[in-house]
Amino acid sequence: MASDNSHRGENANANLDARRKQMIYRANHRGIKEMDIMLGGFAEACIADLTETELDAFEALLSETDRDLLTWFTGEVAVPDSVRSPIFDRVAEHQAKRLKHAAETGRNG
Repeated sequence: MASDNSHRGENANANLDARRKQMIYRANHRGIKEMDIMLGGFAEACIADLTETELDAFEALLSETDRDLLTWFTGEVAVPDSVRSPIFDRVAEHQAKRLKHAAETGRNG
């Protein structure tokens, strides 16, 4: 049974188009580990369901520097209007849910 679950994850990624696969890779291979976790976690969980417009917005978000993203997501610096978007809010919400779940279950990240 355990192998069936692992194959589901592999098969899910196998069915993704090249653009989505590349975006998952970019989201998981950033310069700052926190961004790998935040953006990569969101991409792995949600990218299959994103529309083309949402993919464009997520791709634009991936083009921002890690330092800027970190300061915006942590609230250290206000998010510029040019960056604030529904996809930015979805990434932030996804991370907040992950952190809440981790706190409730006693797990890290």
